[in-house]
Amino acid sequence: MNYKDNKTKFVLKFIVPLLIIGVIAGIFILKSSEQKLVADTNDEFALEATSIDLKQLKSYGLPIVIDFGADSCVPCKEMAPVLKKLNKEMQGKAIIKFVDVWKNKNAADNFPVDLIPTQFYFDKDGNPFVPKDPEAMQMMMYSTKDTNKHIYTAHQGGMTEAQLRAVLKEMGVE
Repeated sequence: MNYKDNKTKFVLKFIVPLLIIGVIAGIFILKSSEQKLVADTNDEFALEATSIDLKQLKSYGLPIVIDFGADSCVPCKEMAPVLKKLNKEMQGKAIIKFVDVWKNKNAADNFPVDLIPTQFYFDKDGNPFVPKDPEAMQMMMYSTKDTNKHIYTAHQGGMTEAQLRAVLKEMGVE
């Protein structure tokens, strides 16, 4: 055997497998970083929030439901599994948020929250949702005193899954 044959065998036995392992490791690292990026992006659509950036939420072009409540409030506890289920199911179709106002005291400062739970609704264009029959849905319509511009649509008290689904359906979410 000459030097050239030994070099070829060395390359085939050691260098090529090392290159293959390197390529596989590189692909694995790349895929892992992509998954982390997706997970970080989806955190914005997580159910629980410590504050609400309404401008940011409206920028996604999806209907929005924001529930202000508390982990210790009885009607809030009853709504919790419904909110969790709908948040998971509606990913990419609607944004559903829950804010614990007892843990995050200033989170509802820009919203007219008198009792908990209270839900606020915004359509896909970022405007306050206007139900066909606000009284039947027990919705409250808030407007500014000076211009009478509609700024919030809210529901006070707990809601069942069927009630929330009916509101979402009227908002255009299937």
